[in-house]
Amino acid sequence: MTQTITPRVRTLVLLLLAACGLLLTTAGPASAHAALTGSDPQQGVVVDKAPDQVSLTFSEKVALSDDSLRVLDPKGKAVQQGKPSEVSGTTYAVKLHSGLPDGTYTVTYQVVSADSHPVAGAFTFSIGAPSTTSVSVSGETAGGGVVGWLYGFGRYMSYAGFIVLVGGAAFVLGCWQRGAGVRPMQRLVVGGWLTLTAATLLLLLLRGSYTSSGKVGDIFDLDLLGNVLQTKAGAALVSRLLLLAAAALFISVLFGAYDKREDEEKRDLTFGLAIGGTVVAAGLAASWAMAEHASVGLQAGIAMPVDVVHLLAVATWLGGLTALLVALYRSEAPIESAAVRRFSQVAFGSVVALVATGVYQSWRQLGSWSAFTETRYGQLLLVKIGLVALLVGIAFISRRWTAQLADTVVRQNKRAPQKERVAASASGSGKSKGAGSKSAGDSKRAAQLARQQAAMDTARQKRTRDGDPNRFGLRRSVLAEAGVAVVLLAVTTVLTQTEPGRTEQDAKAAKAAASSSSSSSSSTAGSGAVTLDMSFDTGGTDGKGVVTVDFDPARVGGNEMHVYVQRTNGRAFDIPEVKVALTLEAKKIGPLAVTPDRIATGHWSASNVQIPMAGDWKVAVTVRTSDIDQTTVSKNAQIG
Repeated sequence: MTQTITPRVRTLVLLLLAACGLLLTTAGPASAHAALTGSDPQQGVVVDKAPDQVSLTFSEKVALSDDSLRVLDPKGKAVQQGKPSEVSGTTYAVKLHSGLPDGTYTVTYQVVSADSHPVAGAFTFSIGAPSTTSVSVSGETAGGGVVGWLYGFGRYMSYAGFIVLVGGAAFVLGCWQRGAGVRPMQRLVVGGWLTLTAATLLLLLLRGSYTSSGKVGDIFDLDLLGNVLQTKAGAALVSRLLLLAAAALFISVLFGAYDKREDEEKRDLTFGLAIGGTVVAAGLAASWAMAEHASVGLQAGIAMPVDVVHLLAVATWLGGLTALLVALYRSEAPIESAAVRRFSQVAFGSVVALVATGVYQSWRQLGSWSAFTETRYGQLLLVKIGLVALLVGIAFISRRWTAQLADTVVRQNKRAPQKERVAASASGSGKSKGAGSKSAGDSKRAAQLARQQAAMDTARQKRTRDGDPNRFGLRRSVLAEAGVAVVLLAVTTVLTQTEPGRTEQDAKAAKAAASSSSSSSSSTAGSGAVTLDMSFDTGGTDGKGVVTVDFDPARVGGNEMHVYVQRTNGRAFDIPEVKVALTLEAKKIGPLAVTPDRIATGHWSASNVQIPMAGDWKVAVTVRTSDIDQTTVSKNAQIG
């Protein structure tokens, strides 16, 4: 029976690793909690004279470095002077050199949001009139490249190590105390500790490069490491390392002095270990809560302890599940059905806590039902909810196998004393025979026979245990649970690096309000400029965005036309082609095709666009995001 299980286990492990690798490699650069909600000058605007400074407004406070905000002229030369500074609240500015010539200028920014995630982007504005620019901003992303991938992998391994460490120790202490003397269980918990420690050290080294240059060579830059230690994220990682030292002491007692105590002596030590272990586990969970999404935004004082409970519930459930899987597959000592039933009760309580805290977190991070489908965070959350529901369904099947396993364990326990007596008799017979003989060879032969008999008894007992259909069924259901749990952990890791839906929608609303205000101001001033905003979706994997078309002065005759293409998060969208067609349906004029020239990433322009007569013109924009994915959106505007 064991030989038929091993290939299945190997195949499932390979499939799970491939699925997790796919999730981690397709996660892309980390989306941050902070989002750019406004700027002065605004994106794409043409100003009459050079501004004294460029200011950016974010959805929350951010951390700046000396080169967080840069302004580049059309030739790519930096024209800012001094360091960026906080103006007020969430607005930050950098001074510009005086006497800047006309042309298109590029603003790039790379900051760290209050929840520790880096955010970067770029946009353009023009002085006097737009011009060509040599600046490419297609690479202005945060948390990408090799360093970004390593950081994401480190986050995944840190979560995995935490879950195995806390859940495995809780399983031994609360469900199967005999497991403290089982070697595979000891290796599992110690492996979780080593994984979490190594991942934390890796994250600490990567942090400086991850939030700044993204270069592999900067990983061991001591200056960057010193700067990281002064940040909230760095303090959280250092605190985690200190708590892991306390966790090492807990593990040494659990698998050392605790295992050697008699059952009656274990009671007081169990209570002490439970209290100490809970404090250490809560501290480790708090090292995430104090530096990530829960630490900023709405109701942070409530969200952080809720996040701690959420992480502890996940670790108790999934880590205990991993320990149960190891006990069923790797342990020589059979696990009692009572221990499995106790874990089933603990897992049920963990699921209840998980659902309760998850509902609160979902409300806090999304804010509306529409965010489930309109934001990436909401879509990932739906996937996570589906995986949790699947996991609960498989766990329900496991409970049935647990109930049926009880009778089998009772029968095995009844047969065990008889086997022990037979083994003892054989051993005693060997000793007696050896004592009566003066030959040393006979004594060695008796000892060898006794060892062979013990090995045969152990193998027979293992075959009997593995051949039990109830235990085999429990093994399969627990293995399926563990498989879903691995994928669930990968989705959760990506989710923690994704901009919350509430922030994304608030940023969109703020930018729309700013754009509307700007458009109204322009109309009031009599400039005659027309701005059209149109959402599009080409249907591809990355095909959603907003296209903005500006006509200036929006009158009969020649006009300047600018087209801006942005992602849904407000960043410039690097797409291969944009086309515009103008139609005056009332007079049956058009479509008049206009092919604008690319100025910069997400920015196209066309000069002297001729409007033959005044009227309600239909402006159709064709956006192509790949070789096969394109769409056409349209909107009417009064021109002339």
